[in-house]
Amino acid sequence: MISTDTICAIATAQGGAIGIIRVSGPNAISITSKHFRPIQGAPLTERKARTAIFGHLIGTDGAMLDEVLITLFRAPHSYTGEDSVEISCHGSSYILQQALRLLIDSGCRLAAPGEYTQRAFLNGKMDLSQAEAVADLIASTSAATHRLALSQLRGGFSQELSALRDKLLHLTSLMELELDFSDHEELEFADRSELSQIANDIERVIARLTHSFNVGNAIKNGVPVAIIGETNVGKSTLLNALVGEERAIVSDIHGTTRDVIEDTVNLHGITFRFIDTAGIRQTTDVVESIGIERTYQKMQQASIVLWMIDATNSSQLTIDKGQLIMEKGEFSNFSLLTLHSSLENKPLLLLFNKCDQVSPEERTALEQAYAHIDAPKLFISAKSRIGLDTLESHLVEAAALPDISQSDVIVTNARHYEALTHALDAIRRVQDGLAMNLSGDFVSQDLRECIHHLSDIVGEVSTDSVLQNIFKHFCIGK
Repeated sequence: MISTDTICAIATAQGGAIGIIRVSGPNAISITSKHFRPIQGAPLTERKARTAIFGHLIGTDGAMLDEVLITLFRAPHSYTGEDSVEISCHGSSYILQQALRLLIDSGCRLAAPGEYTQRAFLNGKMDLSQAEAVADLIASTSAATHRLALSQLRGGFSQELSALRDKLLHLTSLMELELDFSDHEELEFADRSELSQIANDIERVIARLTHSFNVGNAIKNGVPVAIIGETNVGKSTLLNALVGEERAIVSDIHGTTRDVIEDTVNLHGITFRFIDTAGIRQTTDVVESIGIERTYQKMQQASIVLWMIDATNSSQLTIDKGQLIMEKGEFSNFSLLTLHSSLENKPLLLLFNKCDQVSPEERTALEQAYAHIDAPKLFISAKSRIGLDTLESHLVEAAALPDISQSDVIVTNARHYEALTHALDAIRRVQDGLAMNLSGDFVSQDLRECIHHLSDIVGEVSTDSVLQNIFKHFCIGK
């Protein structure tokens, strides 16, 4: 429901030189005009839209609060589609709070989180998927997330959905005609093969959008990378080196890391979410055992696995008559074969850490010992940052994310993904119904369900509770 309140909020972060207050609603211009004195010319209520007016913001005592610049928008040509005013003043928290107080005392209401964008949606300035892209654009932390959010904001995803709905409506109309004239066998508006071809085209597009979520989710939330290995091999040191700060405790004591620690870093325009895990070993410590169990869980969830090995343990490797012999060390319970078989074809990188402490012969022995593992083998020193540039290049290659342009349509929103999976199920039931020559009544029901789920993405069938859940995550002022 479109509100008739006039709302106001600070739209800029604290601490800047300039602060902006946004006012939107039917009385936005008249309320602001009560406290604004232009340096020259007509009052604010008589000014033309899309103009900037310099003047003074006046307090209730008649004294000047600040010199401000007012930007004026008139409905429907504003972000919200309503009469709107933006007050640019100095960034003092005192000035901003006093200005808000003046507006509220004159009839404004403090805006709820995301209310400006919600009003833009309700007033038809954008559909729901575009509104959600506003939040994604604000939260973008890499070139890829920025491009995806901007594409969605400009309507790339909406246009794709609109084309799908047009095809679905065409298919529905043919089915309805078939039902209306079912008594006239001599009339044929579309044979089943033509209907099946249309349904197949629709299914391919929805399937492509659905499958793109794996890439979109990785771009938006970061490619999950699990750092695994035995205790004390340098996993926490590597995490700290990659993120550039002391995120994890580093100690010579085995079993220091007992829970997963996560942080993100941008490498070559791609966000990676590194997960430092508990070292895997046999232990009777209950808490450490829970941490090790979580290690295996994170390994399953990760897109890339970094398997760290302490290169200084190469002292346990000896070569006897050309045969490599690996002696059992204190923590040799870390089963290579069992672990490798559980990776489920995930990209795997073997990292031989502390490489600055081993000889060339020991490097060769390590490579031979792990030759049966089909994965790139990198010698690094997390503490000295040796080999990290090579590691970063391998990570970007292992992520295998496509180059994203602003014209690409890739799904990044879990709500959209859920709706698309339901739409995909529905259109596949349509395909099955047409193949089995089912009655048009049954096929039409599945068609309508498919249209419903696609419409839900752009907000044509969304309930108030859905809207509230979406916009409550926005920041106030947007």
